[in-house]
Amino acid sequence: MNATGSFSLWRILLLAQLREQPMRFLVTVLALALGVALGTSVFLVNTSALNEFGLATKRLVGEADIVIRGPREGFAEQVFVDLARNPSISALSPVLELEVALSGRDDTLKVLGLDPFQAATLQPALIGDIGEGIFQLFDPDAIYLSSAAAQALKLQRGDPLPVTVGSSAKTLRVLGILPEGAYPQPLGLMDIASAQWTFNAVGRLNRIDVRLKPGTDVDALRRDLGKALPAGVLAIAPQVERDRAVTVTRAYRVNLNMLALVALFTGAFLVFSTQSLSVLRRRRSLALLRALGATQSQLRRALLGEGLALGAVGSLLGVILGLLIAAAILKFLTADLGNGQLRAVGASLRAAPLQLLAFFAIGIAVAGVGAWVPARNAARQPPARALKGGDGDYQSAAQLSWRSGLGLLLLGAALAWLPPIGGLPIFGYAAIAALLLGAVLLVPAVTLKGLGLAPRTGRVVLDTAVAQLRENVGLSALSLASIIVSFSLMVAMAIMIHSFRVSFDHWLGKLLPADLQLREPFGNDTAFWSSADQASLAAIPGISSVEFRRTRQLLLDPKRAPVTLIARGASEAETAAQLPLVRSAQAPRANSSAWISEALQDLYGYKVGDAIAVPLAGRMIPFTVAGVWRDYARLSGSIVISRDTYQADTGDTGANEGSVWLKPGVEAASMEKLLRSRLNDGDAVEITTTAALHERSLKIFDRAFAITYALEAIAVIIGLTGVSFAASSTALARRAEFGMLRHIGMLRTQIIGMLADEGILTSAFGVIYGLALGIALSLVLVYVINRQSFNWSIDLDVPARLLALLSLVLIGAAAITAVISGRAALSQDAVRAVREDW
Repeated sequence: MNATGSFSLWRILLLAQLREQPMRFLVTVLALALGVALGTSVFLVNTSALNEFGLATKRLVGEADIVIRGPREGFAEQVFVDLARNPSISALSPVLELEVALSGRDDTLKVLGLDPFQAATLQPALIGDIGEGIFQLFDPDAIYLSSAAAQALKLQRGDPLPVTVGSSAKTLRVLGILPEGAYPQPLGLMDIASAQWTFNAVGRLNRIDVRLKPGTDVDALRRDLGKALPAGVLAIAPQVERDRAVTVTRAYRVNLNMLALVALFTGAFLVFSTQSLSVLRRRRSLALLRALGATQSQLRRALLGEGLALGAVGSLLGVILGLLIAAAILKFLTADLGNGQLRAVGASLRAAPLQLLAFFAIGIAVAGVGAWVPARNAARQPPARALKGGDGDYQSAAQLSWRSGLGLLLLGAALAWLPPIGGLPIFGYAAIAALLLGAVLLVPAVTLKGLGLAPRTGRVVLDTAVAQLRENVGLSALSLASIIVSFSLMVAMAIMIHSFRVSFDHWLGKLLPADLQLREPFGNDTAFWSSADQASLAAIPGISSVEFRRTRQLLLDPKRAPVTLIARGASEAETAAQLPLVRSAQAPRANSSAWISEALQDLYGYKVGDAIAVPLAGRMIPFTVAGVWRDYARLSGSIVISRDTYQADTGDTGANEGSVWLKPGVEAASMEKLLRSRLNDGDAVEITTTAALHERSLKIFDRAFAITYALEAIAVIIGLTGVSFAASSTALARRAEFGMLRHIGMLRTQIIGMLADEGILTSAFGVIYGLALGIALSLVLVYVINRQSFNWSIDLDVPARLLALLSLVLIGAAAITAVISGRAALSQDAVRAVREDW
């Protein structure tokens, strides 16, 4: 036959499949479509959100060549004066950038204080839309809002905007609303002098945008400026500012994409399982085609074409479904897939044709890979052997596959020890793939060994079931592989998430020992409690004790996100006792002590006992790393020092967080009212019981993993679909065998009982194997992928009850499926069933 003959053979086989098993074809296509849709939608949502962040940052930075960035509390204006004298600089735009606390609300608003005339040169896209209103911007209380901010705050032109400075309220006046295209995120614009006066930052800046004269070596000047700037003030490339959202969220996005690919992988395995069982069911028909003249290559291409056809249809549906899902997430969830870092209000869907084509091609390729092995094995099967029936020569296949499987397991174990690449656990992902594939390749050999060791029980039905499994090792191995792949992935994810949740729960318990927690709006730069405010709160009757904390942002590296400095504890001993330490040093230290988070340790390379210079009050202050603590709240890292040390080094006695211990019998609700009454802007302060905060934090945790749960559930559903396909195909392929058993006197109920025993034995074996593999995979997830992705550790904790329940459900489902499939196969007359095998 020529190419036309191969096409005709493919068309005949495909149409026959559609006529005989339309539901199997449909479910396989839908499973592939779902995997492609998940990968497409996750990628498109993340890409669109990052693009929105990039555009927003570009408008903020404008046409600057260098960004001088300092701490949130700012640096002296003298830096601006010194830069203005540099002959290589053509324009400077001073900026005061603050997260402003809003009175009566628990959120913040980003406010930029700009020199309108300088900003018109460097940020024309941001300031140009103000037009004639630029002169009114000089009013001391004037502020322009972006369209997103006006919508979020429900404000119009002329409305008052109350803000909190220290513990006092001040009122700004909304001068106008920027057009929707000016800036996509919530933002306020003020004249820089007005902003400095309003927010008690006279003579302070925290950002300067710099444009250089043509021909200036940007990198060289940036390095020179970095050496001359005050401590804690850095010269940063604008691209670093634009890429910050990409860097901070990269690990989360990559792991989410990997989870989406898990669903696609299980879809590929479903294609493999479906095609393998289909080949077994049609082995006589395929052998007859070979006997009539079809060559090995033609049969192989025709069967591979079946898989590619499944992939093409499924991928097309998946890409369309992915577009719809992505559009819905952007519209209704503002691009937030759970971690809260990629919320992009008003982000538009951006889907390049090449990207969609890539996912379409990936789906086809995955289906092709799943169909290749069954196609190759079917083409290699001798026609005479296949025409006789039976299960094929799986002894030799098992002997060949166990070496490859063992090699892949050893390779996976070795890969798990390798370090990350660019902050991503590339080798960890490769270890998961190698372990999973290696375990699947070992299934035939393990199945043969296990069935060979099975003893006789003297019970006819059970012994017959074992004998049938032993004689149909190929079908047994395929059924087991379907169970193992889906169940092991489910076990691994369940262990990882449960371990993380338990560790997170213990972490909360260590950090939240008090009865009440209070804080100013999270991440704000303007609201805090003075020493007088703190003394007033501590003097309230009914309070046993109170601890205040100060948090602020520090820039340690121009290429990284800011780290959080936390000042807490009256002494170093008290500070250390409050932290969930993972390691510490007891040796005496020359400098004051600092405790760094695991993320800071991994990102910056510090170890216990190292010296670390922290920019405080315009100078670099040396500390010694006294310990490393577990911090699940700050991905970019954190440094903890005692509050006494912080106050001595900076003179800052303010606080923006606190914990309150109540005397016995005092109600939390009444104490909350008293605390709010003592503060000038008490309604804006977040006050909650520790129990409520604990519960809310766990809900946020569960929400962050909601998409993970969904992707895990989809992968399991696809895997269980493969189990049902295996059961139904196995029953159909053994109709003649059932007919022969009926002829030799076996009752219908006994055959159904035999099938139930086979389902129970197969699924129980698969569950045990899957549990062992899942635990191995969870070790890689917990100790490698999680650690290298997020730079924090978690303690392994196995959810034994959950896994036991899932195991019983899976075994029961497999047994029920086997019985239902057997009943359908036994509905045919016994004589006719045996005649098919003649």
